[in-house]
Amino acid sequence: MVTAQELPARIIEHVGDAELARIGEKVLAGQRLTEQDGVTLFEKGSLSFVGALANWVREQKHGNKTYFNRNFHIEPTNVCVFSCKFCSYSKLYAHKEDGWELSIDQMLDIVKKYDGQPVTEVHIVGGVHPKMNLSFFLSLIKEIRAYRPDIHIKGFTPVELDYMFRKAKLSVVEGMQMLKDAGLQSLPGGGAEIFHPEIRQQICADKVDANGWLSIHKAAHNLGMHSNATMLYGHIESYWHRVDHMETLRKLQDETHGFNTFIPLKFRNHDNEMSNVKESNVVEDMRMYAIARLYLDNFPHLKAYWPMLGRQNAQLSLSFGVNDIDGTIDDTTKIYSLAGSEEQNPAMTTAELVALVKQVKRVPVERDTLYNVIRDYSANEFNEQSAPVIDPSLN
Repeated sequence: MVTAQELPARIIEHVGDAELARIGEKVLAGQRLTEQDGVTLFEKGSLSFVGALANWVREQKHGNKTYFNRNFHIEPTNVCVFSCKFCSYSKLYAHKEDGWELSIDQMLDIVKKYDGQPVTEVHIVGGVHPKMNLSFFLSLIKEIRAYRPDIHIKGFTPVELDYMFRKAKLSVVEGMQMLKDAGLQSLPGGGAEIFHPEIRQQICADKVDANGWLSIHKAAHNLGMHSNATMLYGHIESYWHRVDHMETLRKLQDETHGFNTFIPLKFRNHDNEMSNVKESNVVEDMRMYAIARLYLDNFPHLKAYWPMLGRQNAQLSLSFGVNDIDGTIDDTTKIYSLAGSEEQNPAMTTAELVALVKQVKRVPVERDTLYNVIRDYSANEFNEQSAPVIDPSLN
């Protein structure tokens, strides 16, 4: 019987392609893959080959642990001045009456819904509304921090931040410092899409470019803040565009070490200007996760966003390099449901999420935003009613 440790080497023995065998040997030796290696894996690597290697890397880094957190989303608005062709979420400012705009009080009411609950993160992201400027969001962050000082505030993509900073006539460093001083603690990974201008010009020409996205994350890292990174895959890009994107992220991570997690985001074609583009299938999705795990050797974590993939495919991804399936998302976040994701009402209780992970023989580990372990669920059955209650007044 072949052991789990022997399996990747056994697959290399029988791969039947000298170039893939060489790449597999590099992976097992802990050597960095080149851009050409990455392209070769996409072009020639079978799902079983890249999956076995990615699972081996995953288990070398994290064993059977699968991380999640208790979080909720605030989406201030879906009104946006930009017109990304892949977006099913935003309403152009000219048609703002078709969208929603939340006041600071309304957003605080969302926070108050979680009084006494052990959520650890609020995730704030939405459209780019000209009236929701830097001053507006500084006030929001300060209000949340004052009301719920124990909760980690993660918010705003570089698309939103670039607009805020330019409108306020501030440099990126100045703007990021003001947000940090107000209480912002980390950045999500959105807005990256595909970095290469050849693709970006076709799908999101009017918003911040790759250099702008990278400069904002670099500034955050230099201020001691962590962030995530994404890539929107499975539309008009070629394999080399994906590798170029990951190479760009890998270089910045070498410099700053500020990224926690890479999150490949599957393109969805529902109700947007790219509805003619066929979506990737589950085999291609799993290959994407696996190759990302192999290529991004300096990223600690690889996340599958379960509302986008659906629960069963999220479980499957845990055998293809993924070690994080995001959070409970105890709300009705609209960004992906409007795009035709598998989960139209994306919320899971902690007990449901723990069971989801255990069903595929992985160990659920609750974390905070920075991957500090809150609870390991490897042994005991979890009862939602027995969860600790956090009193904000004690912090």
